[in-house]
This record gives sequence, structure tokens and C-alpha cells, in this order.
Amino acid sequence: MATLSLLNDYMTPLLAGNRMVCRQFVQDRMKRWGDTMRLYRDLLWPAMEQIETMYREDKINAASEHMATRINRAIADQMQAQLDMAESSGKKIIICCAEGECEELGAQITADIFESRGWEVYFLGGGVPADEILTLVGQMRPEILMIYGTNPSGVPMVRNLIDTIRAVDATPTMNVMVSGGVFNRADGLWKEVHADLFANTAYEAIPIAEAAEPRKAEPRPLGAPKKRRRRRRPPLLTSPGQG
Repeated sequence: MATLSLLNDYMTPLLAGNRMVCRQFVQDRMKRWGDTMRLYRDLLWPAMEQIETMYREDKINAASEHMATRINRAIADQMQAQLDMAESSGKKIIICCAEGECEELGAQITADIFESRGWEVYFLGGGVPADEILTLVGQMRPEILMIYGTNPSGVPMVRNLIDTIRAVDATPTMNVMVSGGVFNRADGLWKEVHADLFANTAYEAIPIAEAAEPRKAEPRPLGAPKKRRRRRRPPLLTSPGQG
């Protein structure tokens, strides 16, 4: 993990919105480490978490949060092409998230890391209507749907989405994983929304996803009619507030 002094050295120009100093800091660190994944794990991710915490605790305002997160995201964009890529695993994952700068970045870094491990990644970001996620799940039939960075007010919508996916048998063997946001702060909440898997970070998500067995389809009672997909257009996780 990042040392406190290293993180502080990066956070100072990051919170000040100094793009040039941040880029130079990361370039210097890359020359020393020569390991892009370590840069993600030991600098970009801890900085993202600290920005999110400081904003949630009213230690920084929205302007500082937006500037810092966008600099961090721009650097992640540049670093993604330098990640070592594993051979294709033949597995697919769809990743969506709450709307918000930190949520988008956390989900994006997660997508980058899954892709580097050979997964076929479909990254939706935030603000995608639930019925469109449902449609994509049915079309792509991924091994995992990940919902990242949920705010407290978005929890009922997450549960509704998961329950709807199960009710219409969109992809019976697909696991749903949740991570980030309120799920990292409320023990056991992931079970309450009927998710199958939970991970605190992108790095924990990889081994959990790779070890997960296909979900066992729920048996339908003999003679029960085939369930039909309900037509809805509720937005997913649209709350702009921080949990």
C-alpha cells in the first residue's frame, strides 16, 4: 500500500488542482517503480478513496473534489494503456456505477484491472436506466454484473434491479457483485440487496470473481408460466449526494 508520506506528497498538488505537478509526480514514480499496476494500487486508488472520504466528511468542497478526481482520472486514462494484458479468459463482466466523479473513477479503475486480467469488459458508467442494463445483460450474458459505488439513496434501486434480473431470468447463471460506496461502510448490506458477491476494492474483486462458480438458476415450479420482462425505465443510482 501507499505510504502516508507518498500519498500526502501526491494529495497536496492533487487537491490544489495542479495538473502539471501531479503528472510529473506520477511520471517520476513510474520511473522508480516500473510497474503500472502498483501505481494503480498504491497511489491512484488510495488517493481516490481519500478524496471521497474528505468530501463525504465536508473536509473539502465540491470544487476541490471535482478537480482532484478529474486529474486522478486523466492520469488513470494515460496509465491504462501501459498495463500488462493477460490472455483472454473468455469471461465477460458488465460494470455500472452511481453518478459521481469518484464513483465513475472507481468503476473505471475496476474495469481497467479486469480487462488487464483477460476479461471482456463492458463499462457503462453511471446514469444508465435499469431496463437498459437489464437488456444488455440479456444480450451479453456475462459471468458477472458489477454495481460499484452506490449511494445510500440508491440502495433500493440496486435491490430492485437485482430482483428484476432474477425475476425475468435474464441470465440465470450470472453473479451480481457490489462494491464501493455505502456497501463498503455497511456490513452485510450486499446480502440485503440480494447480491451474490462483494468486494471492498478492485483488487479484491479480481480473485473473488475468478473463483466464483456460476450461479445456480432458481428452479421454477412445475407448470409455472414463463416470466415476462417488465417494461420499466427507472434510472439506476441517480442520487447526486454522497453517502
